Amino acid sequence: MKTWQNLSETPSRHSRKSRLLWLGLLLACFTGQALAQDLEPRRWSHLPTGLNVIGVASAYTDGDIYLDPILLAEDVTFEIYTAGLGYVRTFEMFGKSSRVDINVPYSTAHWKGLVDGEYASRRQHGFMDPRVRLSMNLYGAPALKGKEYIAYRQQNPVNTTIGAAIAVTLPLGVYDDDKLLNLGRNRTVVRPQIGVLHQRQKWQVELTGSVFLYQDNDDFWEGNELEQDPMWFAQAHAIYAIKPGWWTSISAGYAYDGEGQVNGVSKPLTSQRQLYLALSLGVPISRTQGLKFAWLGSRTNTSAGSDYDAFIVSWSMNWGGK
Repeated sequence: MKTWQNLSETPSRHSRKSRLLWLGLLLACFTGQALAQDLEPRRWSHLPTGLNVIGVASAYTDGDIYLDPILLAEDVTFEIYTAGLGYVRTFEMFGKSSRVDINVPYSTAHWKGLVDGEYASRRQHGFMDPRVRLSMNLYGAPALKGKEYIAYRQQNPVNTTIGAAIAVTLPLGVYDDDKLLNLGRNRTVVRPQIGVLHQRQKWQVELTGSVFLYQDNDDFWEGNELEQDPMWFAQAHAIYAIKPGWWTSISAGYAYDGEGQVNGVSKPLTSQRQLYLALSLGVPISRTQGLKFAWLGSRTNTSAGSDYDAFIVSWSMNWGGK
């Protein structure tokens, strides 16, 4: 049985290595979970300042990767089991209600497929790249807490909030430049975001636009350099409060562009047209604890890309904000 890391040890090594280099580029572009992690409802909700939320999540993701036939790779699939720890803190900054989100995921992944008609696989476990997001509500969500916050929400059942944020994915996940596939990306990703949320009684409609800006990876497979164009991402959420503590949402997102290059040479098939859909349900356990169940599906609109489904369960506990 071959593995993804020793496939270059064959006759015709030069042509095989060239194909593997492009294969690694496509896999690097198509197996990332950054967009899925970003499709999250209620990011612009008005919260009381001084609130702390800690949570843990478990997710199972499986999918298929479709590649250029010239690479002679087919039936490429992956499975990823992820456990994550998250923390949210709300506060006042420049007189505006703001929040910081920190997420640290740990995963076990298995990629497999046929290369030149022979089975190849790759397993890895460890930390993925952590993410930090700083956001500020610029309009419609004053910095309040305690009774002032409750009174404001009661007096404004119809309300519009506009916010801006910057999210950063840090290159701290497990990474080995001798391998084609890794959980870590070895590059920083910066995501400026702007969003609007309109609330009308029990309904919320939320829209967010963002762009993914990728740092170059100078230690891509075997000393090559990976570059990637900006990725544009738009998402929308419809959220309904069933009763106190209970809520449900339906979400959709679309990713565009993000073409990759190796050593300055472009591979147009890495340009993405990816559709995301998600369903979520929030269930209270107590006044300070809750569960969330979610399904997320992603489908490509190009001949080379990936389709996958993720099932997520998370628990959270909050305190403060009074």
